[in-house]
Amino acid sequence: MKTYRIAPSILSADFARLGEEVRNVIDAGADFIHFDVMDNHYVPNLTIGPLVAEAIKPYCKKADGTPITLDVHLMVEPVDAIAQSFVKAGADIVSFHPEASKHVDRTLQMIRDGGAKAGLVFNPATPLGVLDYVMDKVDLVLLMSVNPGFGGQSFIESSLPKARQVRAKLDAYKAQSGRDILLEIDGGIKPDNIAAAAAAGVDTFVAGSAIFGKPDYKAVIDAMRAQLAQVA
Repeated sequence: MKTYRIAPSILSADFARLGEEVRNVIDAGADFIHFDVMDNHYVPNLTIGPLVAEAIKPYCKKADGTPITLDVHLMVEPVDAIAQSFVKAGADIVSFHPEASKHVDRTLQMIRDGGAKAGLVFNPATPLGVLDYVMDKVDLVLLMSVNPGFGGQSFIESSLPKARQVRAKLDAYKAQSGRDILLEIDGGIKPDNIAAAAAAGVDTFVAGSAIFGKPDYKAVIDAMRAQLAQVA
C-alpha cells in the first residue's frame, strides 16, 4: 500500500499558541509540519522566519519522541541566504521556487550540503522544464494548487494533469536511479479533493485552513486518510 503523508500548514494555526498547535496537530496524526515563509516581495504577504522554525523544532515530535519532519516552503527572493538560515534552524526539508534562484542547481546543492533535503516548488503556471536538469539533487517536488501568498484559497483543477506529468517524470527517474522523490501538493486541499490528487500521483498533502480551521483536527485528518485509503 502506498504511503501518504499529511502536512498541516501552520500558516493557518493560532500564532499565539503555536507550539501547542504543532503538538496538537501531531497528536491528531500529522506526518509533516509545513512551514510557509513569505517575504512581501516574491509574494504579497509577510509571515515567519528562521527564529520561529527554531522555536517550534522541539515540538516536532510524537508523544513517544519520534521526530516529525519540519517541511519549510520558501516563498522568498533571493533565496540562498534565507535557505541556509532555515537549515541551521533545524528544517528537515527546504523547498524554493526556481524563479527565485539565480542558480537553481547551486541552491539545491547548498541546501543538501547543509544537511537538509531540498525541494523545488512550481506555481500553477510555472513550467516544469527545470526539473529535468536537477532531478539528482531534488528530494521533493511541491506543486502549488493555488497561487502562493495567502491561505484559504480554492483548489486550481489544472494542478491535477500537472501532477500526473510530474509523477511520470519521477517514476521514470526512480526506474533509472532507484531513488524516491516525494510529490507534494499545496493549496485548497481538503477531504473532498484529496483522493483526486492522490489518484494523480501525489503522495504528500499540505492542508492549512481545512485542518486548523476546524475544531477537531483528528476528525479532519482521519477523514483525509479514509479518502486516501480508497485510492487504488
